[in-house]
Amino acid sequence: MGKKVVEIENLVKRYKELIALDHLNLTVEEGEIFGLLGPNGSGKTTAINCILALLHFDKGSVKVFGEEIQPDSYEIKKQIGVVLQNVAVFEELTVQENIDYFCGLYIQDKRTRKKYVEEAIVFSGLEDFRNFYPKKLSGGLLRRLNIACGIAHKPKLIIMDEPTVAVDPQSRNRILEGIQKLNQQGATIIYTSHYMEEVEQICSQIAILDKGRCVASGTKEELKSMIKMGEKIHLEVWNLQPFQIAEIKELRHVYQVNYQEGMLEIWCSGGKHNLVHILDYFNSREIGFGRVYSELPTLNDVFLEITGKELRDSV
Repeated sequence: MGKKVVEIENLVKRYKELIALDHLNLTVEEGEIFGLLGPNGSGKTTAINCILALLHFDKGSVKVFGEEIQPDSYEIKKQIGVVLQNVAVFEELTVQENIDYFCGLYIQDKRTRKKYVEEAIVFSGLEDFRNFYPKKLSGGLLRRLNIACGIAHKPKLIIMDEPTVAVDPQSRNRILEGIQKLNQQGATIIYTSHYMEEVEQICSQIAILDKGRCVASGTKEELKSMIKMGEKIHLEVWNLQPFQIAEIKELRHVYQVNYQEGMLEIWCSGGKHNLVHILDYFNSREIGFGRVYSELPTLNDVFLEITGKELRDSV
């Protein structure tokens, strides 16, 4: 077991009749990129605000770096960097001045601050834009500036809430590579996103929140092993008869079949040779088919089965 950076135990937060967090338990260990997933209203933002001691909660405890976090825990907060979904920079300051301002909130020594600001500019790929004002930046560059302001003071814990919303693919890739680099340099990262492929690409641990509770957690492989679906097979086949569809449904590991407009979809649970068995069925009955491909379960399949919602549809 690694060192615990964030420990949330039995956290309860109510807004009058609404229970935003319902005895939430979460642990983030040192060196993780910890993905926090959940539909809107699941409690992600409330949990983040409690970690930052921006919200008073009704019950439970939140520890950061082994200590209970309080609104005046300034020494702990110096070690935390925050990159929120809404870009928070000063329009009247240049790129370099913005980064210098936010770094200066934590780093008083001018020589150290100058070094850190320059490193943040290079890290974010903003060298050619250091004298630009935010209104002159594209959406992707603005996001990079937002990240640079949040990480310039070299925090040990970085909380990133939807950092790639509405950016172009090139900027998104740059941001994801940057997050992995920060992690390699020793930062622990809590990451929320509505893009499942991002979470699958960079997160070492993932928790799914729903209705204020943690309903599942683990590595992406562990989460995928929790659901019924093991594989989804697609076959292009015409004039399949109802009795043949019924026979396919009876094949081992098959639990759902859908046939529409010449495309057969077969959901299988477990098993390593489902595709082989299904192709054997077609060959033994001399049923012609065209294109065939197989999909392993994705995090979106996990999310859908556990919460009953598509993540992107819940945005």
